[in-house]
Amino acid sequence: MSTEDKRREFDDIVARLTTDYPTLSRAPWPRWPRPVLVTVLVTAGIVWGFLSVAMVAWGMRGVLLTCAVVTVAAVAAILDARKS
Repeated sequence: MSTEDKRREFDDIVARLTTDYPTLSRAPWPRWPRPVLVTVLVTAGIVWGFLSVAMVAWGMRGVLLTCAVVTVAAVAAILDARKS
């Protein structure tokens, strides 16, 4: 049995299961519009650069600031993912 046949069979099984049990299917990940995504990524890159400089310049205070910012960002991402 080739890989393509196994893939097709797997897709058929998944399709039947999601038809029989709709709760197994998951809504697609909500995508942000491209301008919003680019703005968020550029801003995140700049913030990360400043935090990297802060870790070197301020020592432990910079590291703690970076940990706090990363923790807040991770919590916000988790809450956003749960919301949708």
